[in-house]
This record gives sequence, structure tokens and C-alpha cells, in this order.
Amino acid sequence: MKVYKFGGASVRNADGVRNLRRIIDDEQQLFIVVSAMGKTTNALERVFAAVQRHDAAAARAEVAAIRESHAAIVEELWRGPRRIERVEALFDELDGLAARDDYRAEEAEAWYDRIVAYGELVSTTIISEYLNYAGVRNAWIDMRRALRTEQRHKDAEVDLEASAPLLRGAVAAAGGTVFVGQGFIGGAPDGTTTTLGREGSDYSAAVVANILDAESMAVWKDVDGVLNADPKIFPDAVQIAELNYLDTIELAYSGAQIIHPRTIKPLQNKNIPLYVRPFGDKRKPGTVIRGMSAKVEVPILILKKEQELLTIRSRDFSFVLEEKFAKIFALLEHYRIKVNLIHNSAVNLSLCVDRTWHIGEAVDALRKIGFDAMRAEDMELLTIRGYTPELWERYACSQQVFIRQATQSTVRIVRKRG
Repeated sequence: MKVYKFGGASVRNADGVRNLRRIIDDEQQLFIVVSAMGKTTNALERVFAAVQRHDAAAARAEVAAIRESHAAIVEELWRGPRRIERVEALFDELDGLAARDDYRAEEAEAWYDRIVAYGELVSTTIISEYLNYAGVRNAWIDMRRALRTEQRHKDAEVDLEASAPLLRGAVAAAGGTVFVGQGFIGGAPDGTTTTLGREGSDYSAAVVANILDAESMAVWKDVDGVLNADPKIFPDAVQIAELNYLDTIELAYSGAQIIHPRTIKPLQNKNIPLYVRPFGDKRKPGTVIRGMSAKVEVPILILKKEQELLTIRSRDFSFVLEEKFAKIFALLEHYRIKVNLIHNSAVNLSLCVDRTWHIGEAVDALRKIGFDAMRAEDMELLTIRGYTPELWERYACSQQVFIRQATQSTVRIVRKRG
């Protein structure tokens, strides 16, 4: 068994779906994991935002636009009008959600998951139907029933032990040799839909590879392989031929868009190689990630956007690490705030965190329990592994830098967005 994962950019239009068909070609024993098409998740987040505002008209208008864009892809794939009943049923369900007026703020994450999951459900349904039409017999797998997660919404972790019999059973019951399943989504013990965090489709594919004892996993992207930097930000980026699991985990933790941070462990546990391959030309080798690799000889630059800097101070100008740090981090965990960098002095604790809609609530809660808390918005976190004197001078010495942490090989910089 092989596992192929296709991201939203790869299947954003009919040409992309046809290219997916060419890539899988005559593969047998293949499990295909697919994301939502194009920017569908962003559109569904707008549906969710409208639901939060109790603006049913705006939410349903967004759903109508998403339905229309997918209908256009279907029409182009079949080269004429075509109605796919299962797709229409999914959109009807989504429209029903958008029309409801019983949203409550304390259920925000659960509502978010229910709404955004439709992106993957629709994309995989269309692709499964098209592959059957194009001569590739396949079975559609509902990953909400095949992957059991913890009882947590918006960034749930998969329970491998509980999921193994569910996924194997779904594959056995479906029969055949080619399977199509959704990335990014799973199901909680109470039966509700969960999501695995943005870019969580890579993680889904790794879990599938682990459970099905795959010989390899391949992620098909719109680049030739793993690059040492995002070429849209750093134009002189170059490709890296191979990486080991440990380096990849480090890079993912720092914010690299190579792979989801949770992806590597399920693969490492069974020594399954991961290939990052170019969607546009399957003849190119891409990058391989495995247990052992050659040393990376070029600096690696990772820019993590949409950050905020929280500065927390005890009002009595003291910090007892064990007691007060524990309170602070327990509160951040309660509000689902991910900390990416920690910097402390005698009386200040500075945290670079992902921007979320709960940060204001967390700041208020910190003040209520006796801390002064300040937030700086519009921040970025730049990590440079293997930095050179030139890179240090260019990035670490800017007046926009708020925090700079350096070791012999790595510098991490919190800076104002430029």
C-alpha cells in the first residue's frame, strides 16, 4: 500500500483533478488523501464567521458561492452539466447549518469543525466520482468514522490505537484496491466532527500510512520538493534533496510549511519514507524524508506569520517559576493558544503566540489573576538554521526586531511585520 496526499492547491480546478488522475495512473493498493479544493477552507471560515455574527443571510450567500464554484469544476470535468447527488446532499446539509440561529460562543470550536469539514467531504466526493468516471475504480472512505480523535475541536490529535480497527475495517468493507479519503478531519468519541489543525491533511495521511503499514507516503505539492525557504518570500530559495525525521520535526515546529508538525511521528514509528513531490511533473524526484540523510549544507529560513507577542509581568515584580509559570501556561492551554517562543527576564515573560480569536480573553483572564499583560499585534517569527554573518546582519540587526534568541546554529527573531 502507498499513500498519496494532494493539497488544495493541487486540486483547485478541473485541470488539477485531471492531473491527479494522471499521477496515480495504474497504481494499485493506493490510499489517496485529499484536502479541500483551492481556497475552500477560507471560504468556509467566512461562513463560520457569519454564523458567529448570527447573520444567516451572509452565511448562506457564502455557501451558495462555494456551491457554484464546485459546480463549475464538476461541469468542466464532465465537459457538460452534471448533478452529483452526494455533493448536492452535502451542500444542503451545509446550507442548513448556515441557516441555524442556535450558535453559542462557548461552542465555537465545535461549530467551526462542523462547518469547515465540508470542504474535504465535497472535494473527495467529486474526485472519487470523477476517478470512477475516468476508469479508476475506487472506494470513498468517510474519515469521520475511520479516524478516532481525542474529544477536542479545531486541533484534535488522532488516537492511533482506537483508529486502527476503524480504518482497517472501513477499507476491508469497501473492497477494491484504491481508496479516497479526506485529510484534516476525524471524529470524536461523542460522534462529533473534529479537525486536526490547519494543514492537518499531511497528518491524516501519515496516520493512514502508519495504520495500513504503507511502504511509502508522498505529498504532492506545487514546488519541486522541500526548499530551504518559501520562494514567495525569499526568491533565492533552493531545493533540499533529503532530510531526516529529526530535522523535519524541528523545522515543522518552527513554522516551516514543509509538513504538519504532527506528521513525522507516525511515519518514524514504522520507518516509512516520506516523499515531497512536484505535482506538475511526477518524473522529478522531489525530496525524501527518512531516518538517515545527508547533512543540509544551506541555511534554512522559516517565516511564521500571524503572530502576537504577549508580555506578562507579575504586579509585585517577582516571578516564582514553578508556581506562576504553571498558572500562565495552564490558562493559555485553556484558551487554545499555541506558544512558539518563550523569552523571560527577572520579572517579564514574553511569549510569541499564534494569533487566535481567544487572545483578548486570555489577556483579560491573566489580568484577573494578578498579572499585567500586554499584547503586540502584527508580529512575525523568523527562524534561521545554519545562519551566516550576512543573514545575521540582514535580519537579526533590524530595528523591527523585538526579541532575538541565538545558538551556535540557529537564530529566532520576533519582529514587527514588515
